Amino acid sequence: TWETRKICGLADDFPVSCTAVRIPTARAHSESIVALFDTPVDIVAARKALEEAPGVKLVDDIDNLKYPMPLTATGQYDVEVGRLRRNIAFDNALEFFVCGDQLLRGAALNAVLVAEAMVKNGSLKAKKAT
Repeated sequence: TWETRKICGLADDFPVSCTAVRIPTARAHSESIVALFDTPVDIVAARKALEEAPGVKLVDDIDNLKYPMPLTATGQYDVEVGRLRRNIAFDNALEFFVCGDQLLRGAALNAVLVAEAMVKNGSLKAKKAT
């Protein structure tokens, strides 16, 4: 954040939030995400929701240098999520970092998982013949 303000010549109080990632990757995608909400973010509740979410592995122990990394996400179906924090630029925002193996947990698998969940909860039904 400080470096971005310096490079762009922005005031110290200019609202900006960023995550720098400088690592080579072979087959994992990584993304810094800022999710905006209507109400203030409860980090403890967000952490609990992510811990319980299927397909998610919460890796968020900065004191012990444990956070999502392409190296550790490679070879597993679960997506690593961590670096949870309130966003400093936007009100009611949660910022986090994710890494996932693009060969094991990509768009095709996610589409199947979403379809299966929709069948299970009744929102996806067979089309009636006309």
